[in-house]
Amino acid sequence: MNAPFRTEASFQEVDDRLTSLMDALFHPTGVPGVYGRKGVYEGVVERLAAFISEAREDGTEVLRFPPVMSRRTLERSGYLKSFPNLLGCMCALGGSDDDIRAAVDTFESGGDWTEALEAGDLVLTPAACYPVYPIAARRGPLPAGGLRFDVASDCFRREPSHHADRFQSFRMREYVCIGSAADVSAFRDRWMERAKGLADRLGLSYTVDQANDPFFGKVGVMMAVMQKRDALKFELLVPVRSAEKPTACMSFNNHKEHFGEVWGLRDAEGEVAHTGCVAFGMDRLAVALFATHGVDPAAWPAAVRDALRL
Repeated sequence: MNAPFRTEASFQEVDDRLTSLMDALFHPTGVPGVYGRKGVYEGVVERLAAFISEAREDGTEVLRFPPVMSRRTLERSGYLKSFPNLLGCMCALGGSDDDIRAAVDTFESGGDWTEALEAGDLVLTPAACYPVYPIAARRGPLPAGGLRFDVASDCFRREPSHHADRFQSFRMREYVCIGSAADVSAFRDRWMERAKGLADRLGLSYTVDQANDPFFGKVGVMMAVMQKRDALKFELLVPVRSAEKPTACMSFNNHKEHFGEVWGLRDAEGEVAHTGCVAFGMDRLAVALFATHGVDPAAWPAAVRDALRL
């Protein structure tokens, strides 16, 4: 029998409404923020993905990435400098057969076999857009108007939580723009307005506000201040847990020249390219839908069911 979420002492911080929601949608795995997903939930995620696809701009290239990516690519992108505390690295037992057998024997005798692990050349993908920049760079100078991509990936960030709106393992969908500063600025402004229309059709209450990424350490504090000062990040916030602590379900990001400089991207005029993205937290949006409309999609408002073609 599946143990209900409410039996876990650590769930005392979550109100009864969201605990019941978790019971209805997920199976606990024993790891905070990592869940088995029930059919009713996955059905909504699938329809939500199709709903977002319908809004895709013409000329947008579709790419889908696995849940792992090159460690070197992520290191070069600067993720370790900004978010080292969130990174998950793939490790494996290496060495000879005897070395691997010794690690297994250590486990069987009650010891810590993980001491024998070696870091591999893969990391768990923390955001769906990271693999796209080197792909674009290999194509050479950008065309006039830049490039747009539709990317998606299973992602991981090491921030364990029992809250219904914060997973360690989650799905991310992004529309990415690579081009001139004007291309990226127009792209983000366009999508900030378009996203409001999508949220309206989904029947979600929301606000859009400036935000900053959770940069690591003392230097990260200054990076966050600069990000807010330059209005580089906005979020669409939905009151999943409460109006006082709303959940960021979409984000609208202007990276300026960062990835252009890292990967040698040049716009049609030969200048360092700018990049930007609109990110959809697929699991957060799905949880927001269930928290707003209830656990039975058949009883959701007709307009929402029509939008999702339920």
